[in-house]
Amino acid sequence: MKFELLHPADQIVMIMERIYRYGMTTTSGGNLSILDDNGDIWITPSGIDKGSLHRNDIIRVKPDGKIDGNHKPSVELPFHEMIYQKRPDIKAIIHAHPPALVAFSITRKIPDTRLIPNAHLICEPVGMAEYGVPGSTDLGKKIALRFEKGDKTVILENHGVVCGGDNLFEAFMAFETLDFCARLELKARRLGRPKSLTDRHIQISKYKQHITMNEFIPQKFSSKEREIRRDMCRLIHRAYDQQLFTSTQGTFSQRLDANSFIITPYGLDRKYLDVDDLVRIENDWKEVGKIPSRSVLLHKAIYGKHPYINSVIIAHPPNIMAFAVTEEEFETKTIPESYIMLRNIPKLPFGCTFMQADMTADAFSKHTPIVMVENDCVIVTDATLLGAFDRLEVAEYSAKAIIAAKDLGDLVPISDKQIAEIEKVFKL
Repeated sequence: MKFELLHPADQIVMIMERIYRYGMTTTSGGNLSILDDNGDIWITPSGIDKGSLHRNDIIRVKPDGKIDGNHKPSVELPFHEMIYQKRPDIKAIIHAHPPALVAFSITRKIPDTRLIPNAHLICEPVGMAEYGVPGSTDLGKKIALRFEKGDKTVILENHGVVCGGDNLFEAFMAFETLDFCARLELKARRLGRPKSLTDRHIQISKYKQHITMNEFIPQKFSSKEREIRRDMCRLIHRAYDQQLFTSTQGTFSQRLDANSFIITPYGLDRKYLDVDDLVRIENDWKEVGKIPSRSVLLHKAIYGKHPYINSVIIAHPPNIMAFAVTEEEFETKTIPESYIMLRNIPKLPFGCTFMQADMTADAFSKHTPIVMVENDCVIVTDATLLGAFDRLEVAEYSAKAIIAAKDLGDLVPISDKQIAEIEKVFKL
């Protein structure tokens, strides 16, 4: 889908639907706008249910101030106008009150965008705007001042967040990523002290580049490949809906045969990924005209070393990642299902996925189907695509349960004797 070719009103409706559906705004909260090439501002209406917006609800404000639409524009129109005036490079704005970011807003702190790679590139610089009455010129000036100073995202004291971008999807990426960072930091702080990526780590992460590969033109698509592409898209969409993925982070792959596999592309929106977006890899060649995930060599190494593995998922779910960014051990002996599905999860050093693909692939075995990488990701494997997805879900739900248990008392794991019984019954 070519999102950028949609009418501004349709873009706003689609993104607001996502923001509302994933619990990042309320029925009456938040506002979105787009500045089009004619100088018109398209903006969400005031007092209209954000959970059921239609394209004819969106308001157009012309450069001369004339309003065209069926409702009144958002009361926050003043700060949208002021940001566009101060920052000609910004063409779209998102403002909302997701709970995690409100937590930072009301404590007047900024989320750590260096807990995982690339988040700082998407969100920074992040600023803090002084409190102002909603809808007031005073608030507009305070927010616009932060953008004028060069900020890309701005936390509002005792209010929410404002994100700008060259287009609405870019603004949404900043918004979604900053919210993820906020949720991750809050969860990590319940476990211990979060560890940020150092300048050295940031420098190391620059080694993760697109892989140069020869290209081939597929001559045919077997029924098996068509089925794999269909099932991958279905589960990728589910992973996004369950917040196991973000719009541009998270990778699936599925073995096609001994020398080829299908993998997700780099940088495309996971929510709307379609079968023709996926990339076939054959030996060291990629499907023509497509850019595979930058982790493609790691997937290739895992398949090459482990013939019983047919599917690999790399993800960054917030509950699992809370363990990846702290020293806390991920205890899998919580309930039988967790131990059966996860076994023991080793934690590998940051950078290994793209600097030492073979070493990372060696960490897997039939007794170690999942590994965690410090400040980076979790890598899940299985003989089937559904099995790998199930394992990812179990890992995230188990992590969520452990974090929740911190409020109740000390975790009591299943005993060694009970583990031995589980291993005997389930032939582990």
